[in-house]
Amino acid sequence: MKLAWKLALLLVLSGGSLLLGQAAPGSSAGNPPEDYSGMYTFLREGEFVQITVEDGGRVTGFVSRYGDGESDRGAFLDQFFKQGKLDGKKLAFTTETVHGVWFDFAGICDRGEGKTPADDAYHLVKGKLTEFRTDSGQKKPTEKTQEVTFKSFPRDLEVPPRD
Repeated sequence: MKLAWKLALLLVLSGGSLLLGQAAPGSSAGNPPEDYSGMYTFLREGEFVQITVEDGGRVTGFVSRYGDGESDRGAFLDQFFKQGKLDGKKLAFTTETVHGVWFDFAGICDRGEGKTPADDAYHLVKGKLTEFRTDSGQKKPTEKTQEVTFKSFPRDLEVPPRD
């Protein structure tokens, strides 16, 4: 009898969905998760961030940006993610340090105004980007935080023919 009560309680709490093979309300079962992997704009024209979402929400990628220090002004620098995670729509990443600069991002991934993945801004990455800088004599880095919106570049949906 105790088992019957537990099953009845489980059925009531899950809205009947567990026993009927349906997703519980608010869950995303049945709807594949949105694929936010791709290339997005970064801070300046010509700069970009590459985001790759792997199984389990692990995020890899890199920021490609122009250097603006004395030794790297105008040079193209790649800063790979030291860590990254996507939990639902919540995205966070931290880049490796290159020439005393690294970035920390916390925000969300969302749909943009693009109609299909082949359009600009089909996906958006919005949130808070903090840029950390250390100069050769500094012990504590300076930081600059700003609200940003990065727009996805169009995806090439055609698969090139194999040779």
